[in-house]
Amino acid sequence: MKVFENLNIDFISKRKIAYVFSGTLILLGLLSLAFRGLEYGIDFKGGTDIALKFDKPINISEARSNLEKLDLGNIEVKTFGDETGILLRTELQSVPANVYNEVIGEINGAILTIAADSVFSISDSSSNAVTFTFTDVNVANKVDSKLQNDGYQTSRLDDNNVIVRVGIADWIVGELRDQIPNNHFQILKEDHVGPKIGSELKQDSVISVVLALLGILIYLGFRFKFIFAFGGIVALFHDVLITLGLFSILQGLVPGLNLEISITVVAAFLTLVGYSINDTVIVFDRIRENIKIHKTASIEDNINTAINSTMRRTVITSLTTLFTSAVLLIFGGEVLSGFAFALTFGIIIGTYSSIFVASPVIFEYVQRTKKNIQF
Repeated sequence: MKVFENLNIDFISKRKIAYVFSGTLILLGLLSLAFRGLEYGIDFKGGTDIALKFDKPINISEARSNLEKLDLGNIEVKTFGDETGILLRTELQSVPANVYNEVIGEINGAILTIAADSVFSISDSSSNAVTFTFTDVNVANKVDSKLQNDGYQTSRLDDNNVIVRVGIADWIVGELRDQIPNNHFQILKEDHVGPKIGSELKQDSVISVVLALLGILIYLGFRFKFIFAFGGIVALFHDVLITLGLFSILQGLVPGLNLEISITVVAAFLTLVGYSINDTVIVFDRIRENIKIHKTASIEDNINTAINSTMRRTVITSLTTLFTSAVLLIFGGEVLSGFAFALTFGIIIGTYSSIFVASPVIFEYVQRTKKNIQF
């Protein structure tokens, strides 16, 4: 990294170009957020999580292709545990009315393979379960075992009744059984996230980001001066707004890039906030040292010297982290693409803001107030 030795670039003189560049990105992002909005994942919109366990290893791409043929809306399919498990997420919370009878018909057909239609009847049904009553307890036991073996979720009210759940998972079970006939599977879990819970998660996510920014503001205020803290927070808001705007702008435009806002993406934003302020603090620390040592130098010279002297460390740290997140973005698959994109772009914009946003705020303060910063 000898190219960064004896670096002497006047970054502060180029701050107005950076203002225009950042302002344009923020404006485009805000316009996109206002008119296009964001695509929220199941965590925030509500939906259903279903975990399936197969007897044999399952090809996740094949399973995803089969499930996309169903009318499940936005779905997310990934491995669960080992290569024999998959986790499916869909925004649906109940079986659509137009396929409810189809699911009941599939369950009825499974029963008819071992019992005549004269020995059972449907005694009760609801939106998520149906109760079959049998005239013979032995037949009821056989049917219960048969349905469980086929992957349906059953329970017993009494000896003659078998209650079969009719949920999203049961609909999927019927479809997958036909498409993957030689690989038996069972439902490990079926969890529902209601819209109210999703709304609470959305609120908690915003609060977590705001609290993180507030904590950083307080820390920097004690560690340096308030103007340093203000500059750091301006840079963080800058990073979050631009990255969030890109999520809105690019959603649906890049094939294979899933930019839905989920809990993992919120985690990426919090990571981005921490990473970005780390770079900023390094530059701030060097600015403070320069102000203490070079008391007669202008604030512009002290800031430029600080940025130039830390550039090699900044580039090395950013590149090593960027390589990892970029590999995750390229090879991590659609499920992790949102998380990886937030980290990859966040590292770039966070490094940029430490130089062209946070530090110029300090310079503008000194220029406008005509006050020297003293420690």
